[in-house]
Order: sequence, then C-alpha cells, then structure tokens
Amino acid sequence: MSGSPSITFTVLGGGGEVGATCYRVSVDGCQILLDCGTHPKKEGKDALPALELLRRPPDALIVSHAHVDHIGAIPCLLREFPLTKAVATQPTVRIMDRMLHNSVAVMETLAREKGIREYPLYDHGDVHYAMRCIKGFSMDTPIDLATDPPVQVSFHHAGHVLGSASILLRMPGHTLFYTADICECDQELMGGHTLLDHRLDVDTLVIECTRGATDESHIKCYNEEVNRLADAIDETLRRGGCVLLPCFALGRTQEMLNIVSRLQEEGRIPSVPIFASGLGRAVYEIYDRFDHFLRHDAYLRPLDLFDRVGNVWDPARIDHLLERPCIIIATSGMMVETTPSAMIAREMVKETRHGIFFVGYLDHETLGYKLLHAKPGDFIHFALGYAPVEVVLEYIRRFDFSAHAPRRALQNIIDHFHPRNIIFIHGDPEAIAWMRENTSNGAARFAPLAGDTVELEA
Repeated sequence: MSGSPSITFTVLGGGGEVGATCYRVSVDGCQILLDCGTHPKKEGKDALPALELLRRPPDALIVSHAHVDHIGAIPCLLREFPLTKAVATQPTVRIMDRMLHNSVAVMETLAREKGIREYPLYDHGDVHYAMRCIKGFSMDTPIDLATDPPVQVSFHHAGHVLGSASILLRMPGHTLFYTADICECDQELMGGHTLLDHRLDVDTLVIECTRGATDESHIKCYNEEVNRLADAIDETLRRGGCVLLPCFALGRTQEMLNIVSRLQEEGRIPSVPIFASGLGRAVYEIYDRFDHFLRHDAYLRPLDLFDRVGNVWDPARIDHLLERPCIIIATSGMMVETTPSAMIAREMVKETRHGIFFVGYLDHETLGYKLLHAKPGDFIHFALGYAPVEVVLEYIRRFDFSAHAPRRALQNIIDHFHPRNIIFIHGDPEAIAWMRENTSNGAARFAPLAGDTVELEA
C-alpha cells in the first residue's frame, strides 16, 4: 500500500457519557467496531448506539467485556449485519450468553409493566444467533481479522471483571490501544491491569474516563474500604439486623461474596447466612470455570457456600429472609426499580435495625442514589405498580469498591504510551473535561460525542 492510510474514529455511543458504548475505527474503508452496548438510563430504541451511522456491514466487532453497556446491542447489530466477524476473550463469550438472555427477560418484563412497545429489542433467538457468531480467544494472542487492509487485534488483561480486556489494534501504518474499562488495583479476585511494553509505538490511545472527575484525596484504598465495610456489617448484624449489598451481577457480586465470606472466616463479622440472587450466581459459575483468569493467590469459595435469595416478588419470602440476621447480595447494583435489591430494600427501609450498603457506582438519576440521600420520613417508589414506602431506616451508606482506574492511574497510562493522539471516552462531561485539560504530553486530544468523527494522525 502506498501513502499514509486514512484512519478515522467515530463515536456511535459512549462519548461524553457512560452507556451505549460503541466506537468505529475505519482504516482505508475497513470498519472495525469496538463494543456495542445499550444505555442503562434510556429505554427502547433510544438505549441503542447510533447504528444507523453504519452504511454497510462492519468488517469486525471486537468486544472488551460483558457488561451490558458494552454488549447489550450486539444481537441488534448482528441481526442487521449477520456476516460481521465478532471476537472476545473466552470468559467474556460465556458471560455474554448469560447476560444477553437475561436482558431479553428484563425487556419483556418492562414491556409488560411499563408498556414500552419497542421492547424487547431482540429475542432469545437473536441471542442464540449472536452467540454462534462470536469467537473466544486467549489473552495476549495476536488475531488476524482477515480484513483488507490487514488488521491484527490482541486482548490484554484490563483488571475490571473476569475476561475484561484492553484491545490493541495493529493497522497498516498505525497502532491503536483501547483501554476499555480498566482497573489498576488488585481486587479480592481480580488482579490489576498489566501495561503493555512501553517500547510499543502507540499512535492513538482511546482511554476511559469514568473516574476522571474524582479527587483522589477522597478515595480510600481497597483494604481500608474492606475494613470500613466490615465494621458496618458487624454493627448491623450484632443489633439483630440484616445487611443488603446491592451489586452488579458481573464483577461486584462475585467480589463481595468472597469478601464477606473471608471476613467471616477471619472472625471480623458474625457467621450468619449469606444469600446471593440469580444472575450473580450464574456468573459465579463462570468465574469458577475460568478461575485461572483471577489473581494467582485468589481463593474463590464454593458457590454452594451461599444460599439462594429466591423469589423476592413474594412478600412472604422477603419476610422470611429478614427474620434473622443475614447478609444479602442482590442485583441490581444501582437498585433499579423492581429488581431484587429494590424489592428487598422496600421492606428493609420500614425498620431501623437493618443496614443497606452500596458498594459500586450510583448514577444520580437512579433509585439507589435517591435512597442513599433519603432522610427518615421521605417516601420512595421501589417498584412499578407498588405504592411508595416511607423510609424509616437511617443506616444507608456507600463504600468505594470501584473497578475503574482513578485519574492518576489513567494519567500513568498516558505517560506510559506517550501517544500521538488521545481520545477521551466513557465518562461524564466533567470527568472527560478534567482529563483532557490536565493532559500535557503534546498529544492531539479529542473528546468526541455521539456522531462525531475524528481524523487520526498516522
């Protein structure tokens, strides 16, 4: 090939916000998609990336990990463009199967309860087809996508959740590194990300900015947060209450189950039953299958150590669950209305003996955020079709167990690669603005929004 390649980066979703993550990298007409998720704060077709910007079938789809904001629209994409090659790490493929079928069930419920005519956006048959299309690969293994011009991809441990990977694209005359969701610190089960050789010539760095606006002087270290959580759990259980930890089904559920189990083994908290809800248990089985992706010194407890939450839409079940002190780990992490964590919390807030402890990100518009900031006497809607409930419970706290790198670690990645171009994505506007304004290594800096295209310097 003569001359410099024409390379562009287009945001279909996930620019200036977190949600509907989907980016297109074009090199001399070859189109590579990075992730294809749905937006957690939007409904119906509004939750999809701008797939209408795809004028022809993408040559390939590369998936970084299996959180729904990165995979939730894949069945729609592959139904529209069925010949698209799709690749991910081996654990991500297995987790995607569980997550996408669950998404169908959630959309069917929302169609019934909220009357969203566009739901479900896809059905179980679409998911089955998508799973037949996607191929799983090992970490750190070059994969030839067989495109024209030739593009090679490799996955590299990102430390976010099981199977999560940063993505390295090698194109004619250009190398692009997409961090995806990345975590630099060791968690209970997952080891922190590993940076590629600093001698690698990275022309373009596409970097997440989820925590770019967070002042790190306010961030406590992981072990310190474990100790704070242990004290809060211990206090609640010893006064006869139950503890609810709303958790994301992928990542936070598996981490928290093992943290609270370890705290019991160490005598830090009382040995009471630990309950886990459905999708988190299903993903736990995949953690067990791919435990060699975890920290080399991680101890993944047997799943049968944890009891099942059961049908939380049965009031008698919740009453029975809350009779005696216990620890409940239930989805969703942001306590979306009518999910298990919301239905359990609906009963817990009526008493003062319990404790509800959030351990992950809370969007300002979610039920979880509203409950965290509620005052005794406030009335809150926990479920569709149910009356609002008066909040009596005061012991509602948040602990920081984020699996996203803070801005210092993000800046270290930039300094490590010293790229020619930096594209800041996957963050609220203030987070992206801080990162862009406080990066001064001479690179061309971009913060594109949905629909924007960036011409990259070769």
